[in-house]
Amino acid sequence: MPRNQFQRMVFAFLTVLITVHGYVFYSLYVVNGSTLLSLTGSDSVLHAIQKQGGVMMFGTFLPIWAIILIEFCCAYTLEICMGSPLSFRLAAKVFDPQQTHPVLFETAIICTTVGLMCPAMSFLAAWMYYPYPQGFHLATLLANWIRLVCFNFPFAFFSQLFLIQPTVRTLFKFLFRKDIQARIVTA
Repeated sequence: MPRNQFQRMVFAFLTVLITVHGYVFYSLYVVNGSTLLSLTGSDSVLHAIQKQGGVMMFGTFLPIWAIILIEFCCAYTLEICMGSPLSFRLAAKVFDPQQTHPVLFETAIICTTVGLMCPAMSFLAAWMYYPYPQGFHLATLLANWIRLVCFNFPFAFFSQLFLIQPTVRTLFKFLFRKDIQARIVTA
């Protein structure tokens, strides 16, 4: 859908912006919510996070906004450098973009992106959220990484396929409607 580097960067920005907020919510509320509530005795996850002084990242407690900013920077960099370019190339190896229906080809790109980005971001998260005060062990890091992939992959697949990418594509079409109209007229 994006035609030039600027449009690719905007598309990646919109995707990562929505995705990171979704993942922080998913990780804190769905995956770790009951643990946070039981550790702090709070009545809500947000109160539990406030009571413990933030979210543990890099062995220290950081506010949620810092978590979102750090994850956004990591995810955007990965998406621009690895996710978008490789997913298109891998999808194009299986489907010819000129011969395949656009919906099928876009679905292949989304699935490939999830297959690349989920393990990569889960690996970074395993490092970022590792319980460093308890000491470091490589086996624990790898176990945490596999655990995160198992939790994140189903969420990533379904949220990207049915919620995030349709929303991003709608926003993208709205933002670049003049460019899209000009391409339709000249085609």
